[in-house]
Amino acid sequence: MAGTDSVEPRARAIRAHIVRMANAGRTPHVASALSCADVLAALYFQVLRIEPAAPEDEGRDRFILSKGHGCMALYAALAERGFFSQEVLGEYAREGGRLAEHPSPRCVPGIEAATGSLGHGLSLGAGLALAAKIREQSHRVFVLLSDAECAEGSIWEAALFASTRGLDNLVAIVDYNKWSAMCRTSPYLEPLAEKWKAFGWSCAEVDGHDASAIIAVLSRLPHAPSRPAAVIAHTVKGKGVSFMENNLEWHYRPPNDDDLQRALEEIEGRQP
Repeated sequence: MAGTDSVEPRARAIRAHIVRMANAGRTPHVASALSCADVLAALYFQVLRIEPAAPEDEGRDRFILSKGHGCMALYAALAERGFFSQEVLGEYAREGGRLAEHPSPRCVPGIEAATGSLGHGLSLGAGLALAAKIREQSHRVFVLLSDAECAEGSIWEAALFASTRGLDNLVAIVDYNKWSAMCRTSPYLEPLAEKWKAFGWSCAEVDGHDASAIIAVLSRLPHAPSRPAAVIAHTVKGKGVSFMENNLEWHYRPPNDDDLQRALEEIEGRQP
């Protein structure tokens, strides 16, 4: 397992992969992928109990990317962690390639479930966590949600189910970048932490771009016995590329070659 001091370089590498993939595939959602890069770097290089050489090991922690439109970040994290060759990232959004614009199960090692239709990931995670409890297995289940997903009724149905069943092996991480596809999310979500608590979850808030803080919060699981944990990660949409940050245009627009060069200069200080 990598040390804490190596997480930030991995996050930069993930961001570089993201902008390259979006440029080559001519696909949207680059800003949504960038906002969760630090969370994924912390998970895959410090928190998750996983072994890339044994991706089907029964004892592994499970990770579900409920915000499937941000899958470029997940593909990049898996490749950086060694689940498959980084060359496979070149297949993203290509006809016949293994990496679609939303994850599909077992398309590559490390992908646990098909996601993309928002609002379903937490239900999947709750089912996996309940199965682990029934089988007396010790692995945890982590689900990364978008903040806009928290407007879906299915999220709160799953939240009630999880707390009623005492699923303290379940963790929901909200990528709270304050944007939906069309507008700001905070006016209708706040007070978000209090909502999770009202549904019977423990809840912590963290700077979603501070690797040390993310790791510290996730290293204390479970936060309360017999209660699932929610972690609200305050993030910036498009984080790491100044002209994409908090700019809704980059929810839809793929970076052209000039955008790619500018983005890489900011992320890693060199030409593509």
